Amino acid sequence: MVQERILPKLSIPPVQISREDGLKVYEDMVLGRTFEDKCAEMYYRGRMFGFVHLYNGQEAVSSGVIRAMRSDDYVCSTYRDHVHALSAGVPPRQVMAELFGKATGCSKGRGGSMHLFSSEHNLLGGFAFVAEGIPVALGAAFQSKYRRVALGDDTADQVTACFFGDGASNNGQFFECLNMAALWKLPILFVVENNKWAIGMAHDRATSHPEIYRKASAFGMVGVEVDGMDVMAVRAVAQEAVARARAGEGPTLIEALTYRFRGHSLADPDELRPKDEKENWFSRDPIKGFEAYLIEQNLAKTEELKDIQRKIQATVDEAVEFAEQSPDPDPSELYRYIFTEEGDR
Repeated sequence: MVQERILPKLSIPPVQISREDGLKVYEDMVLGRTFEDKCAEMYYRGRMFGFVHLYNGQEAVSSGVIRAMRSDDYVCSTYRDHVHALSAGVPPRQVMAELFGKATGCSKGRGGSMHLFSSEHNLLGGFAFVAEGIPVALGAAFQSKYRRVALGDDTADQVTACFFGDGASNNGQFFECLNMAALWKLPILFVVENNKWAIGMAHDRATSHPEIYRKASAFGMVGVEVDGMDVMAVRAVAQEAVARARAGEGPTLIEALTYRFRGHSLADPDELRPKDEKENWFSRDPIKGFEAYLIEQNLAKTEELKDIQRKIQATVDEAVEFAEQSPDPDPSELYRYIFTEEGDR
């Protein structure tokens, strides 16, 4: 039986967030869940191909971190990247079109589910190989620091958020990049989405030290464990880490304890995880928890939240329609976007 680390419910003081921001965060979380549910529907109807890894259950991490950042900050993702892209501001229709392999997709139909990218939204990419994105995110943080310190560009105070799973914390890139980030005090958040399972391997069986956030101490780095099913808790930790990074105080390792509500991918029958474990985490749905918070704090009424749900459903339905009507990439452009072209610089 996998050992559980479930944090006690945090005692959140009244109104830590404005009504406007609260509704924006809620809308972002609902968009992530609704989009992923639609992806599952399209996949099983044969409209999407390849591997598709959904984010259901982990919405509090994406919304809590990315919505605590500026629009010009950087986000680096994994193969479970749809919701990170949406939180970073990539339009749903562009993400959906990419999943359909269409030319109107954010990666021009060349990336698919695991390789979303948008230079316009500072989304550095989704990466299929475990831990592959960590060095890329480190490079983004380094250029921010270099431009500010070496080139004297006071506007270069962007922060990078690097997302990866618990399985990546056992890879060499993780340790090498934490060391470099701490050594140079780079403005980066290393966000471990610890959903307890690396495909079919339970986290506690794969590492000699299951508490990932404690590994930050080896590098003299701040390490924080947070309830990844509580968007307010994630948001508070992220805001503090972003402020430290922007002030030149270096990186933070954030371990968000969360859980994916579906199998590893849509091709996974999800037969390895214990039924009682899944039921326990399903009862802590981050969206339902935030709905209750918004109502309890008089920040929203039930009907308002239902209106948001209806609006988001219409947005996602329109994204599917856009994707289906979009053209396929032109075969004559097969070798385009491999090298930098004149005018792209």
